[in-house]
Amino acid sequence: MTPQSIATNDRFTPAYGQKDTQSALRLITCGSVDDGKSTLIGRLLLDSRAVLRDQLASAQRSGTMDLAAFTDGLLAEREQGITIDVAWRYFATPRRKFIMGDAPGHEQYTRNMVTAASQADAAVILVDALKLRWQEAKLDLLPQTRRHALLAGLLRVPTLIFAVNKLDAVDAPEAAFPAISAAIERLAAQARLDVAAIVPISALEGHNVVTPAPEPQWCGYQGPTLREHLEAAPCREADPAEPLAFPVQWVESMAQAAHVDRGRRILWGRLAEGTLQVGTAVRVFPSGQTATVVELLDARRQPSTGITAGHSAGVILDRELDISRGDWLLVDDGAAAQDTPLRSEIEATVAWMDVEPLVPGRLYWALHGHRWVKAKVREVRQCLDIQTLQPQAAHALHANEIGNVVLQVQQALPIRPYARSRTLGALILVDTATHHTAAAVLAGEPSCSALRFAPASGTSGTMM
Repeated sequence: MTPQSIATNDRFTPAYGQKDTQSALRLITCGSVDDGKSTLIGRLLLDSRAVLRDQLASAQRSGTMDLAAFTDGLLAEREQGITIDVAWRYFATPRRKFIMGDAPGHEQYTRNMVTAASQADAAVILVDALKLRWQEAKLDLLPQTRRHALLAGLLRVPTLIFAVNKLDAVDAPEAAFPAISAAIERLAAQARLDVAAIVPISALEGHNVVTPAPEPQWCGYQGPTLREHLEAAPCREADPAEPLAFPVQWVESMAQAAHVDRGRRILWGRLAEGTLQVGTAVRVFPSGQTATVVELLDARRQPSTGITAGHSAGVILDRELDISRGDWLLVDDGAAAQDTPLRSEIEATVAWMDVEPLVPGRLYWALHGHRWVKAKVREVRQCLDIQTLQPQAAHALHANEIGNVVLQVQQALPIRPYARSRTLGALILVDTATHHTAAAVLAGEPSCSALRFAPASGTSGTMM
């Protein structure tokens, strides 16, 4: 049985390498402050007829429609007119379902954007045309716009779409849009970001959001609307050829065990990499013990012959082993073991999100999969300049900075480069005193000693 032939559920599951445009697309809007992200989502919901009547009535203020009210649900957000936390909304069009997140643009809430982008299939990066001096020969985007674009690429969001907003309020939109598009293209080339589209829009008026602009070739643009781009965007693909990696999230004890030739517990989790089949030989991390899969259950607790990456499963082994939450099931193969080495020293790119700076010698909790371990910052090597995109020597990382560090973990972990695996290559750091999430950690190659931009195969450009 090949990985492509394994049926994991009732919905359409394409073979690896084919674009999946049938399942729900998880997308976020990001960019700088007051670029119109909440208004854009409100416009998408309204023009897609995904707003309930009572929501529509509550958004009416003095005869005008407050589109941002559809997503700004916190009291503080409504009082201050800003987005603080990520607001998720669900809607569907005749062609597709969407899970849409409105990420905050303020610098102090960058951690919320990172959290949302880490699981996104697409990111719409807004650019406010009114904030830019597009008449200048060499236009630069706002620092927070650049930061969000870099983070989306760093986190390997497969589809990046830039939406140039508020062009209806610009004196010469036909000249402003090409100038801003050139600035976006310069950033994309410099950072090696794979940009799927650059669309001129007016979130307030609805131009090119769901329906085309009323003027033909508005801003010189003749392409699809933003919603049409999103309907055609592929969902994230998992490579079934990657070696098996299954993080154990929950261990269920069976009340009755009729069979004596198998273990009496079901190991539940979501398959991170590869494929899992009945008869697969696995090695347990960290114990190193081996076993064979004798039964698989899908998410509906129905027997299954095979599970592919990204889907939940229950695993029953041929014998009883001491396995708990945080353990990993890895394929018991010599070549695969070399492909997923156990590392106690991790060189990685870090997106620092805490107000307390990252300095060598600090101790943090690190979460890898479902396992918590202590991690010590052994070295801070470099920091990325947001404006020039050049690495600079650094001895500390401050809030919202991106840098290259070396971590020493208390217990060796199965690590693959983040450019290959968004599960085995990802960690988060948590402050041991405040319990604040301090950083997103993206593991690199063992030889990585400097920040550099290198596009991952089949994905957007990734900084490792």
